[in-house]
Amino acid sequence: MLGKYFYNEGLRKCTIAFGAIFNNIQIQRKNSSGTVVQSLAVPLAYAPKEKFLVRLSQKPDLNEREFAITLPRMSFEIKSLQYDASRKLTRLNKYKSVKGGIDGKVLNYNYTPVPYDISYDLNVFTANAEGGLQIVEQILPFFQPDYTVTINVIPELNIKRDVPIVLKNINFEDSYDGNFTTRRAVVYSLSFTAKTYLYGPAQTQKVIKKSQSDMYTNVSTSPKAREERIIVIPNPESADADDDFGFTTTITNFSDGKSYNIERDEDV
Repeated sequence: MLGKYFYNEGLRKCTIAFGAIFNNIQIQRKNSSGTVVQSLAVPLAYAPKEKFLVRLSQKPDLNEREFAITLPRMSFEIKSLQYDASRKLTRLNKYKSVKGGIDGKVLNYNYTPVPYDISYDLNVFTANAEGGLQIVEQILPFFQPDYTVTINVIPELNIKRDVPIVLKNINFEDSYDGNFTTRRAVVYSLSFTAKTYLYGPAQTQKVIKKSQSDMYTNVSTSPKAREERIIVIPNPESADADDDFGFTTTITNFSDGKSYNIERDEDV
């Protein structure tokens, strides 16, 4: 079963959507009269928190500014993935889309996805308390406690999912210890959980254009005592799965030893 390659980019798309929420945050610096003298866009990168903290500690001297990391800055990373049984759905549902095939049109389909919670950490690094407060205050009002993004999960099947991103926890650190030439680092760590779904490999099947049901009153006799035969075909018969069509139902009755047909057209 395993070993068939597929890649729907579910985790990648969810991670990109998470980062896109925070990629336009800015901070402003004002003078004593309240006039804005500088506006800074806060850079965002996918990287672990420890990477930035180590880089700051390696070159903490303010006299070596050209080697140090420019603050403010933000980073985010995936921390864990966990199956969410509370959002489990039946496995037999199908998501379908019609596509062209060698022998006419076929259905491209995928079964019910698997619910997973993806945990992310967003880290905010600033050189002073005011910068950190500005960034955090631009984030918190939008999470009550979740913020929903729409992800185009599988474009081939026109599947789009609304993914709630829940703010779980906020931690704060301030490395104010040290001499006057040591760089200060104010760090906020915000923990989020994205409630998403992961899809398996896509599959194909031919379009069904005729169904036949035989109904029996007694299956113990030989031959079996057949009562009715019901045949359903599309109307028109040349219709494809993505066309506008109805159904023609033909009922053949054998109860009195004779057969006769009843046809009924239905629009859908």
